Amino acid sequence: MNLSRRKTLALLGGGFIVATGLGAAGFAGSRSPHRALAPWHSAGDYADPRKQALSYAILAPNPHNLQPWMVQLVGPDKVILFRDPNRILPHTDPFARQITIGLGCFLEQMTIAASASGHRVDLDLFPEGENGPVAIARFTSGAKPDPLAAHILERRSCKEPYQMTAIEESRIGVLQNYATIVTEPQRLETLRELTWQAFEVEMATPNTYQESTDLMRIGKCEINAKPDGIDVGGPMLESLMLLGIMTRADLTDGNSEATKSFLAEYQNMLMSTPAYAVITSVKNDRISQIEAGAAWLRLNLKTTELGLALHPVSQATGVSGNVALIPTLPSAARQRRRNRANAGAPGLRSDGRANSALAA
Repeated sequence: MNLSRRKTLALLGGGFIVATGLGAAGFAGSRSPHRALAPWHSAGDYADPRKQALSYAILAPNPHNLQPWMVQLVGPDKVILFRDPNRILPHTDPFARQITIGLGCFLEQMTIAASASGHRVDLDLFPEGENGPVAIARFTSGAKPDPLAAHILERRSCKEPYQMTAIEESRIGVLQNYATIVTEPQRLETLRELTWQAFEVEMATPNTYQESTDLMRIGKCEINAKPDGIDVGGPMLESLMLLGIMTRADLTDGNSEATKSFLAEYQNMLMSTPAYAVITSVKNDRISQIEAGAAWLRLNLKTTELGLALHPVSQATGVSGNVALIPTLPSAARQRRRNRANAGAPGLRSDGRANSALAA
């Protein structure tokens, strides 16, 4: 992806905008994938409390935004959740651990959203074993609203460099109820390097890299047409593609200048992490993975409430990454960590609303 002087001047001078018939602001505004964002606007517009809760549950974080859930409404008060067998990551997630964690996020967000309308959700997990339904959920009345419900529509995974400002002890104290928070400089340095190396391995492995690039939705049209996967958009990117300066081939070629630039930006993002949050569990079975997803979702909503941003770095939770991670953890978390292989080191960082942040 070499920028000729002519193309560079055209880009900087705004000639490409003239060709669209729009001003710069108009072009930028036109690139928002409104159809893909519709679920955020329609959430909560249902009389049936199950549909009401599910309209928020589908906004839950999940690996590669695959949205691997299927639901069946049974009778007046039951929801059965299934894992979509066609929405899998055989190379980046061969044991469906991340997919299951994502389903845990879905169930927890459904439960939290249901509480906002006064409904309690009781879950029966894997009632027929691992190959059957993920959960049977029964809705009853009488629940108190969960305060975290107010932050569902604001929650995001922030994949941008964070401000390297120490997080206040008061906020860390709150977050310690949701995860083990790591702020000690030497441990942070080790974790930053670990998460970067894990990401490099995934990018350098042909099968995992191709799996991710196959799921890229590039530009407004693709994002609207397939509002799942990894969205890659914005006015600048679409302008580069309209000019022919950048192509899909550039984004899917591991040796292209576009990919090298992306790697440099991602490394910068990971290295600007002022704190890590680690979620652990004693076991690594399916129920533990569902519980880890629920814990992650609550952590993500709480950081949103506190004005902090969060970014999962799940590449670092593979076997080799887990071994390397153990010495960096506080002793209590380390003891639990040795008994399992399902830790998360998400990144808590500051977004524009706050001057500090975490990394998980």
